[in-house]
Amino acid sequence: MSKYLFASILLLILTGSAMSQQRVAPDTIPATIDVEQDENKTVIKAGLRPLRQIAGAPEAFYTYFWEFGDGTFSFAPQPVHNYKDTGDYEIRLYATNNYDDGKAPKGKPRRIKVKKTMYAAADAPSSFFAASDMLAMKTNRMPKPGEEMVTIVGYRHPGGTSAVSGSLLLFYNEKQFAQKNFVLSEERKYNNERKFGLDSLMAMAPSEDLYVPLAGGPSNVTWIDPVRKTALAGLLSEKKALFREQHIWRVEDLKAGEEKFLFLSMETTPEMIKDTNAVVTISGMFVPDDPAYPISQYNLDMQIVASHDPNRMQLKNRRMNYRFVSKSKELSYKVQFQNTGKGPASKVAIGVAVPGMLNGQSLEITDYSPKCVMCDSAYERQSCLDTIIRKDSIFFVFNNIYLKGVKQEGVEDQDSTKGFIKYRIRFSKELKKLPFSSQAAIVFDRNEPVITNRSRGRFKPGLSPGVILGYGKGMSKGELPLGIPAGTLGFTVSAFAPYKPYFQAELYFNVQQKNETLRSFSRDQRDTTIGTGKYLVIGRENYDVVSRTTMDVVPLHLRYNITGWLGVGAGIMVSVVTSEKTQEKKVVQATEMVVPPSGTVQRFQNLAGTITKNFSAADGAVFADLNIGKVRAGPALGIRLLQYVKDPQQRLFFYGIWRF
Repeated sequence: MSKYLFASILLLILTGSAMSQQRVAPDTIPATIDVEQDENKTVIKAGLRPLRQIAGAPEAFYTYFWEFGDGTFSFAPQPVHNYKDTGDYEIRLYATNNYDDGKAPKGKPRRIKVKKTMYAAADAPSSFFAASDMLAMKTNRMPKPGEEMVTIVGYRHPGGTSAVSGSLLLFYNEKQFAQKNFVLSEERKYNNERKFGLDSLMAMAPSEDLYVPLAGGPSNVTWIDPVRKTALAGLLSEKKALFREQHIWRVEDLKAGEEKFLFLSMETTPEMIKDTNAVVTISGMFVPDDPAYPISQYNLDMQIVASHDPNRMQLKNRRMNYRFVSKSKELSYKVQFQNTGKGPASKVAIGVAVPGMLNGQSLEITDYSPKCVMCDSAYERQSCLDTIIRKDSIFFVFNNIYLKGVKQEGVEDQDSTKGFIKYRIRFSKELKKLPFSSQAAIVFDRNEPVITNRSRGRFKPGLSPGVILGYGKGMSKGELPLGIPAGTLGFTVSAFAPYKPYFQAELYFNVQQKNETLRSFSRDQRDTTIGTGKYLVIGRENYDVVSRTTMDVVPLHLRYNITGWLGVGAGIMVSVVTSEKTQEKKVVQATEMVVPPSGTVQRFQNLAGTITKNFSAADGAVFADLNIGKVRAGPALGIRLLQYVKDPQQRLFFYGIWRF
């Protein structure tokens, strides 16, 4: 009976699991594009799989990016587009699943045919560009390993009435990362942009003797820019030093008031950095031919994500070299937020945890959105930004604002639902080489707080070479025991200024050791001739003379600095005889046979029978030691006790070390 009961329960569990899986929409369901046409007016809607909510996250939702196939685009959920010309167009949809545990839905482009055009109002200037910039870039989503991303490169006329031509440059795949992060899979051009090489760009760059008429000035007045080409070469050299890949497009006859766009599909490689705190950059440049217009640059910083979350925190240049970091170094943080609700938010409060090694009082706000005045200078009920600094936290509060919601009726511009705060902060007085992290909690009006990712900063391990000068003292009475001799010079390699346990490798080149052992001694009275003189031999001595050169290697040495002036360690040392020479030494004691006898005893010696061996012996030892001084970086004194294994002896090693 129990077997039947067990089988029934198992069947119910499996059936329930299968039914549960059937109820969850698979993330392989393709996206569809629904189109309603009325002459050149097109209403577009998306057909998407149901969202799969991440547990504990805010309510999942889709964001949209549409390409209309004529060089224009929209981020609206259901855009309405008017085509200016007849013809065939391909509409593309890129939907991003925020707070969803599946993959972003993919779909095929939808081809439509516009047979007739009707009058349509002229396009209003877009909000794509900031201020008077000639170049701007956006992406439809943050980069996620193994997922396609679209980069929109926008360029526009710099102002004035004459047409402008120039070059559009894109740099990506930073050299600071070992692997490629992006592959440019497709470029969609609608304004006759054409590719060309870097050499062609430099050939077209203005030279020192190029004269250009002043814009708007008399025709007989000329203007010269003697450093234009040099400046461009310098910029290109900087970019090539930072990025692996580049593309250049030629732009011709950009008319006054025109804004044009280039769409680049970029596959994020599966081997892209999995660290969701890493920030990657795509950099762009617009170089007008006319030197009267400046070169425009734009850096698009993007945080790598594991899932799409519009509320995030990032730290720029999060991996630092501790050797070159000073207490005055500033860290640049950015907190991004988006109102994902159905209505506008009038208050957004951002609480940021400040790591203990950072100084909250050094806070400097560098940029923020929505733009408003600071609350200390605002009148009553005015939109303003307030800042509250505490020991371990900072609060940024946007008061009396109107931040639209993603699900709010009539909202098409996604940027109107977003905001951010950028700030700089310095290290505190005690700068430790330890990882640190920060996290933000974002509250829209009185809703539950949205917790962002952890933004982690860390220091590169760095290498610290060192020099050791020491003296070894043996406790064994052996003839010539292995081990660190009386004088030795060594070199070390370890992590720079560590605060955690670390490994240190060591290598010692020792001075030559020499030992003489008396093998026999005899006394006799015998005449002999030495040189031209006659001597009476009174004694003979036979010695074995051994000369050794040794090398000591520490392959494993674990250390820990208890404080800045006290460190301990333990490890294994291997001692090797690299060269050994054995000789027979004969010594004769004699007095010269003269009248009257002098009585002076002279010693005459001779070396013979040399035998040389290389790497003739080895021994290993375990040790423990103690350092006092600047144990992280700088000079220190040490004592080490070694216990050898093969030749069971103990040795003390006294040394001075300087870690650079």
